[in-house]
Amino acid sequence: MDGHDRTTGGARQRGTTHWNRGRVRRVCQYSEVSAPPPSSSLPKSLLVFYGLPMSAYIIMTLPVAMWLMKFATDNLLIAPAAMGGIFALARVWDAISDPLAGYLSDRTRSPLGRRRSWLLGSVIPLAATFVMLWSPPASLTGVLTVVWLATALILWETASTAFYIPYNALGLELTTDYHERTRLFAWRQMIMTSGFAGALTFIYLMRTAEDARTMGFEMSLVVGVMVGGVIVLCALRTPEPANHQGRGGEGLLASFRDVARNPHALLLFVVFGMDSFGMGIVSTLSAYIMDDLVGRVDLLEALLAAWMVPQFIFVPLWIRYSRRIGKKRLWLLGMAFLSLGFAGMFFLTEGAWIRVFLCVLLIGTGTSISSVIGPSIQADVIDYDELQSGQRKEGAYAAVWNFIRKAGAAAAAGIGGVALTLGGYDPAAEVQSDEVKEAIRYTAGILPAVVFAIGIYVFSRFSLNEAEHADVIARIRSRDRDPV
Repeated sequence: MDGHDRTTGGARQRGTTHWNRGRVRRVCQYSEVSAPPPSSSLPKSLLVFYGLPMSAYIIMTLPVAMWLMKFATDNLLIAPAAMGGIFALARVWDAISDPLAGYLSDRTRSPLGRRRSWLLGSVIPLAATFVMLWSPPASLTGVLTVVWLATALILWETASTAFYIPYNALGLELTTDYHERTRLFAWRQMIMTSGFAGALTFIYLMRTAEDARTMGFEMSLVVGVMVGGVIVLCALRTPEPANHQGRGGEGLLASFRDVARNPHALLLFVVFGMDSFGMGIVSTLSAYIMDDLVGRVDLLEALLAAWMVPQFIFVPLWIRYSRRIGKKRLWLLGMAFLSLGFAGMFFLTEGAWIRVFLCVLLIGTGTSISSVIGPSIQADVIDYDELQSGQRKEGAYAAVWNFIRKAGAAAAAGIGGVALTLGGYDPAAEVQSDEVKEAIRYTAGILPAVVFAIGIYVFSRFSLNEAEHADVIARIRSRDRDPV
């Protein structure tokens, strides 16, 4: 972890942060000192405690992404287009809540830290609104059910933002080492995959339940308590860089204006939006692919497991190969896997479950690369912002990142819902029409394949490599040693 101080003014507070058995000890002195030593490896205990919340949080987010629409259309009898509208409405609210949470997180001052205080404050709202999302009262029908679900989704997304943005911002500032960041997010990805078993269990129990509403209430209650517990554990055991407090943006508009002026960030945001949209398509339509196109909905959980496996077993390879070929080339390779995997979805027919699994293995491999390299590069881009502005705005960047992630997924859900409606989707039909099947093939296959192909072209223009990042860090440290 890089412990050099960035404060400005008369007497400059200097210090070095030492990692010792997963705990942090701050040693400060008021004097001009030489540049701190290079960043050291983060202890494994820190990697584990930081990664734990994602293993539980995925049990919330994956069912919302992959089963909520199916639950709403088939059990609550809400039209697919209406569900697409609900997701779109939630994204409109995100356009307000995400930037605000990011900015306030950057500006927060607390003995617990500017990130950990937000994590602790999000626990109860996150659990309560998740229960609300999966258990609408049986007495509600028609428009009232739509209103309930829309309200629940907006409230849950708000609580989710209060957790997810500060949590990601915390990871982005734990180290300034170019490759140690990749190791940090690789560990987070591997730990996160342990939560897939819980997510698959949630989806399976919802899919097979005789009373989906009762099952939704019971499962969401259990998951809410679990998520709250690991967030508290993370907040209490993950240290923050103390010298970052008070160094957020000077104003809400100024903070995001700096983000918009960062050329590396702008290109990265475009690529990440494409990635989020592509993955949102398969998340939204997975249940429809297996049920209405392939005719093997009984294999849905196995399909999701096949998507999960590469995200665990291949992640250690990405730590090694990101050093050998660079982060940029590795992420381009991941996008190629994703484009090929989605292209294969276009050729699916009834009973072709083996072909589905092969496509999903390719998609899972590409996803694992994106999940590790994407945030690692994002942290590098934030260092470039510090060189330009002298501020640490991880929260502002995480806010834009989170909004793009959710907007891409919502756009995918909206397009998927409209495609199903235009194709004539009938939740009561045992076999869907050929028009519905064609709509699924084009929307879940050709569309994301093209999006990722465009992403390869766009990201090929990214230029912040290891050598340039090292120069950025050296210039920041030189400026701190010799302030003007």
